[in-house]
Amino acid sequence: MTRDSLANGFRVAHDIGLAAWVGGSMFGKFALNPAVSQVSSRAERGKVVNTAWRGYSPVNTTALGAVTVGWFAARVTEANPWRQTEAERQLSKAKDALVIAALVTGTATAVQGARLAKQAPEGAVPIERGNEPAPETPRPAARIQRTLGVLGSLNILSGLGIIGVNAVIAQRSYSRPPLRRGLLRRS
Repeated sequence: MTRDSLANGFRVAHDIGLAAWVGGSMFGKFALNPAVSQVSSRAERGKVVNTAWRGYSPVNTTALGAVTVGWFAARVTEANPWRQTEAERQLSKAKDALVIAALVTGTATAVQGARLAKQAPEGAVPIERGNEPAPETPRPAARIQRTLGVLGSLNILSGLGIIGVNAVIAQRSYSRPPLRRGLLRRS
């Protein structure tokens, strides 16, 4: 396998992971969580949400791992600072911070989600909708739910930030002719 093939493979894994993680998280936050308010039993709502997130958790974890490994593999090869222009170095530093934020908030979300599911048999914690506790939600579970709401939002924002940085990096790369791109890189 050539170095380019390996780099391409990491990039593909990174991009597929980014799509699966951000898309799944946004679906959960903006579609699934509000939709469960249509279930009449608040405990059943919690059970449905916890079951859904437990089912998607392996996909989300694998996807976030692919984003992280894919990016940091690129940092030691084609996105190595000595191969970049000053603007690319700054964009890469921003992406470093966003990937780390994504990893931290994603891990914390997974831990808190598992904690919440253990607050009631079969994850049937009473909820109003998604991360909004019901009046009868026990206080510890309600705190976890609110924390999940904040962490989930931060996690999605970090993913959207990564997508934005990727778009700017790609646009800058395509905006310069290949010879000029090669001459502007530090050797």
